[in-house]
Amino acid sequence: MFIPRGFGECSITTKLGRMVYYTAQGEPWDECRSKETLVFLHGFGGGSSAYEWSKVYPAFAAEYQILAPDLIGWGRSDHPARSYQAEDYIAIVIEFMEQTCLVPTTVIASALTAAFTIRAAIERSDLFKSLIVTTAAGLAEFGQDYRRSGFAQFAQSVNIPFLNQLLYGAGVANSFGIRSFLEQRQFADAAQIYPEIVEAYRQSAQRPNAEYAALSFVRGDLCFDLSQYITKLTVPTAMIWGKGSEFTSPDIGRKLAEMNPQAIRRFYYLDNVGFTPQLEQPAVTIGLIRQILPLLE
Repeated sequence: MFIPRGFGECSITTKLGRMVYYTAQGEPWDECRSKETLVFLHGFGGGSSAYEWSKVYPAFAAEYQILAPDLIGWGRSDHPARSYQAEDYIAIVIEFMEQTCLVPTTVIASALTAAFTIRAAIERSDLFKSLIVTTAAGLAEFGQDYRRSGFAQFAQSVNIPFLNQLLYGAGVANSFGIRSFLEQRQFADAAQIYPEIVEAYRQSAQRPNAEYAALSFVRGDLCFDLSQYITKLTVPTAMIWGKGSEFTSPDIGRKLAEMNPQAIRRFYYLDNVGFTPQLEQPAVTIGLIRQILPLLE
């Protein structure tokens, strides 16, 4: 893992195991305990972790207490050998907020995790001050269901432990597989993928039992239709959507936003960006978050 300068590792114990998170510790940051908190939650894919936000969250450490966890099944957190479901991660988000945030807190979340976070905010609005979400979709909205894709159906057809490990090791948990996924699915501009990104994803992908959460994602076990829930959201929210998002088009984001304009107060498109603008264009993402935060007060 690659931890930014001035950040250290802490952890909490959840119902599914030890959950690691990163926060400012020592120089160059001052003591942050009295400051407002920002939580950064990463999305999913082979080798995903809090590294996904590591080029963004240090920019806020002088003003906010930063909490950036590796979700259960990813990064340095525990990797229980289980078939993961959407409800697992909704509960994990709620449990993390309960244990680490004393007051309603702003959460910045990515992709499928952003969709889980929206559902967590619907269930426990008392924990959330506001949401900033990038490419927030459950991957089953408006007739575009990832679970019907050839890739997902192939993964479902080989759902046997030995074959799962073979598929994961050959197709995901290596530098070639990770770079291919980043180029073909995650980034709009492959020139923005540099060796550190690939290595950070590779190290996370090769941790013991990392295949369980990753293959749950690949099979579509974590997917759901966010449009069935979005109208129940009351927490002030802003959406950011990369126009080059491979899994979910900007039209899906716009439709979701239009279903609940009372809560979803801002919607932003980013040109030439895929579904992780925080890695592909971190400086632009930082500037946009700074612009959004006061608008959600």
